Amino acid sequence: MQEFLNWTIKTIREDKLIGSWLEERKYDWTPLVAKNISAIINHDKSVLIIADMQRQWFKEYILTNINVSKNQRPLLPFYDFNSFVKKIDVDDELIRDMLDISFPNGYIFWYIGRSQNSASTLAKVSKNSLLWLFDEDVPNSFSLSSSDRALDMKLLQMFRLYNKTLTSALFAQIDVEK
Repeated sequence: MQEFLNWTIKTIREDKLIGSWLEERKYDWTPLVAKNISAIINHDKSVLIIADMQRQWFKEYILTNINVSKNQRPLLPFYDFNSFVKKIDVDDELIRDMLDISFPNGYIFWYIGRSQNSASTLAKVSKNSLLWLFDEDVPNSFSLSSSDRALDMKLLQMFRLYNKTLTSALFAQIDVEK
């Protein structure tokens, strides 16, 4: 079983579709992804994906590709948060109560986008959230610039690496706990 950081560097270098910029951010990437994947695999947490309006296309991309048969792995519990709550004008406590009932093993948020909306607040105050935030540097998040001309490509590359990490961790090829 490979150590996660070394596996990440090797995968970035070998996969020509993943940009080398991610290797430069490996110390930002690995602890966040390790914690997230450990919660899914070792603690049976479900993932509720939320995106701001400009990144709805990316949320749909994730949901379309996370459980495709070509991944050759079991289906994993990734859901569109908006399928549970259409508008986030309901009290956060009521939303949490509903989610606690719906997901007895727990859940984690995966938020992608700017944090100027109520959905991001819900994700930011929840522990174990995977936050890919734009134009904001928040502890325990992966920050990106919304003015980066290659932003969409970087998001796709990040998903590619995340998806590969998920498969490798699921089949015990890497240890995300260390």
